[in-house]
Amino acid sequence: MRLSKRNNWSMLSTDFNSVRFGLLLALPLVVTLDIGRSVALDTTKVVGPNACAECHKQEAEAWKGTHHFKTFRELPRNPEANKIAERMDVRRIKSESLCVNCHYTVQRKDNNDAVVSGISCESCHGAAKDWIKIHSSFSGKTAKTETKSEAQARWKLAESKGMIRRHALYQLAKNCYGCHVVPREDLVNKGLHRAGSLFELVSWSQGEVLHNTWYSRGKENVPADAERKRMLYLIGLGVELETALRAVGKATVRKAYALEMAQRADKARRRLAAVATAVPNVPEIAKIVELSHSAALTLNSEKDLSAAADGISQLLVSITDKYDGSTMAGLDSMIPQPSQFKGTARKASAIN
Repeated sequence: MRLSKRNNWSMLSTDFNSVRFGLLLALPLVVTLDIGRSVALDTTKVVGPNACAECHKQEAEAWKGTHHFKTFRELPRNPEANKIAERMDVRRIKSESLCVNCHYTVQRKDNNDAVVSGISCESCHGAAKDWIKIHSSFSGKTAKTETKSEAQARWKLAESKGMIRRHALYQLAKNCYGCHVVPREDLVNKGLHRAGSLFELVSWSQGEVLHNTWYSRGKENVPADAERKRMLYLIGLGVELETALRAVGKATVRKAYALEMAQRADKARRRLAAVATAVPNVPEIAKIVELSHSAALTLNSEKDLSAAADGISQLLVSITDKYDGSTMAGLDSMIPQPSQFKGTARKASAIN
């Protein structure tokens, strides 16, 4: 996530009384949250982006033009980042888990964890040691001689070893929102870090981070089609809601973090209510909205909020298994347009 100057406290009141979050004062104990990536990366299984780039040269070149790549050098030099680090008693941004878990890729080398890059391939697609050779082996044959059934078995095996492929929208979205919605209460309340990015899955995945060049052999950086954009939009909103509900449940004090997470959850469920109206043929969406209202957005409600989030998670997985976006044309007017994308996708002609 990008670090920038935090909004003035007065901007937090958008307006909480009108939404009636009813956040209550709690005990002064402050604890940290553990709601980051859906599965924390095992540093002993991280191979690093250079291993991926051996074959994925075009995708690696696209990555090098992103903020994900540039954060490796830029973040430690960022004045605001250093102010946040100082407030959190962090001496070196590149060596403290508080920072590196979201801003860097960490690999175990010589029995020590070392930062090897900014946000990279495995941050989204999973630590690759157990599957990198499987996914590229063509079942011991070649791309031309491997049968369809062999390819399907190979991909299934790679996924069982931890590979998160592009069709696994829920898992990919969890990895995005696990960091773009800050997973630490004290980092916001004490460190004055922003509580999260203005993140939306379509606009942020189709801009500078777009790297869909493999199947065109580098000739085209193919944007998502209408059906996939609909799924990205829906699953992204659902994961944002799930993540925010869990964050409110974990919050311990009525300060910036709890308030902003409650606001984020309410905004997401209102958008999903509009989505449910736009595509009534996907009844799971209305159930997600219903679940989101089953627990109060208040402190000391972790049990109920976690139960609601768990139910939403199950419904989102069900949606990704059951639908492909083809019957969701009602969402098209809601989906961000190219002019709203985060950065510019690299042109295929610029990829070596």
